[in-house]
Amino acid sequence: MRCPQNTLVALANGKRFVLMRNVGQAFEPRLQKVEELDLLLTNFSAGVRHQDPAGERSGSTDINELAHGAAIAEWLNDRALKGELDEIVIAADPKTLGQIRQHCHSQTEEKIIGEIDKDLTNQPVDAIERAIASA
Repeated sequence: MRCPQNTLVALANGKRFVLMRNVGQAFEPRLQKVEELDLLLTNFSAGVRHQDPAGERSGSTDINELAHGAAIAEWLNDRALKGELDEIVIAADPKTLGQIRQHCHSQTEEKIIGEIDKDLTNQPVDAIERAIASA
C-alpha cells in the first residue's frame, strides 16, 4: 500500500488506539509513535444493534470493544471536521474497523487512504511497517 510521508497511521482494536506517523517513503514506511489515546466510551447503543448472531449466542461480542470503535470514529470525525486530519491509514481488527467505518463522517472518509483489517496494535514497529508496505 502506498503510504505517503507524513501520513497518519491509526492502529486500533477494542481496547487500544495508537497513532503513528510515516516519516519514511511512500512504499517504504518508517513509523514513529505520535501518541496513544485513552478515549471516553459513550456510544454503547451501536454495539447492541450491530451485534453479530454468533456473538449473541456465545457472548463473545464485547459491547465496550464496539463502543471503542465508535469512539475512535468520533475522534477522527472531530479532527476531520476541524480541518486537523490529513491523510490516514487505519489498521484495526475487523469488528473495530467495521464500527469505525459505520460511524465515520463523509469528510473523515475522504481522508482515509487505506485500511488493513488486522489488529497490529501489539506488533513491533517493523512488523507494522511490513504489513503496510505489503497491503
